[in-house]
Amino acid sequence: MGYHEWMKSEELQRLTASEPLTLEQEHGMQHSWREDGDKCTFIVLDAEKWQAHPGTTEESCMVGDVNLFLTDLDDPTLGEIEVMIAEPSCRGKGLGTEAVLMMLSYGGDAQTDNG
Repeated sequence: MGYHEWMKSEELQRLTASEPLTLEQEHGMQHSWREDGDKCTFIVLDAEKWQAHPGTTEESCMVGDVNLFLTDLDDPTLGEIEVMIAEPSCRGKGLGTEAVLMMLSYGGDAQTDNG
């Protein structure tokens, strides 16, 4: 299931304080995720599924996303992390915890590289 399908879920809309978007609006938002310097987004994949089924696509292993937002451009050490495990069958497996820890590491490394 893709991101657009996930966000049709009323439960996910409630949990993420989101409103349904048209596909065009979503593409615009995804473009800003890629281009804006104050945020970073990674898609969370189910590594077990990826490894168990050689040749499977990344899209079929998507389970959610993790985001890093810089909240003060004058101080790049301040930020906010959000994580969403959208696939219900993948919740409770520690994927969100792992994604947050990896994003903390990535953000810390980026800060060290830039500072």
